[in-house]
Amino acid sequence: MERERRELAVAVIGGSVRAGRFGPAVAAWTADQVRRRSDMTADVVDVAEAELPLDMGGYGADPTPGPLAPRLAAADAFVVVTPEYNHSYPAALKNVIDWHRGEWQAKPVAFVSYGAMSGGLRAVEHLRVVFAELHAVTIRDTVSFHNAWERFDAAGRPVDTEGCGRAAKAMLDQLAWWGHVLRDARATRPYAS
Repeated sequence: MERERRELAVAVIGGSVRAGRFGPAVAAWTADQVRRRSDMTADVVDVAEAELPLDMGGYGADPTPGPLAPRLAAADAFVVVTPEYNHSYPAALKNVIDWHRGEWQAKPVAFVSYGAMSGGLRAVEHLRVVFAELHAVTIRDTVSFHNAWERFDAAGRPVDTEGCGRAAKAMLDQLAWWGHVLRDARATRPYAS
């Protein structure tokens, strides 16, 4: 009999694709926060590496699973790292979300956002509605880096490690609770949307 997996497999999804992007620093910090925990493992998924077409076929048809499908399906939970572009999230991130429908269902999604004055919080609020439509559960607490370029040092580490560390712990504690509950529920009673 296979030994029961206790750690949650968390996919940390870097949502920026812009040249010269700041996102990899935030995604790396986020993955490090996940890896510091004994109850989670991290798989960093970079949206910029997903070569997905924009054409998904006819209306109502489920798109063919994208190349990230196996990694997203293997995840018990997600942390989406998103910048804010024009008061919302990047189009490439939406494309990845749309190409992978069933992989999100009945799983928790947490958010780490960054940007200028709003710190990406408007992007997070838009993403909550999208993930609700996909039958995912979003985590209340987030980590948000306002004026993010001033919040990280030249090595890509946050300047205020204590404050953002506390915020990450609170968010990941909630993600762990939901991750275990939903994983157990999916195992005993498969989710049907």
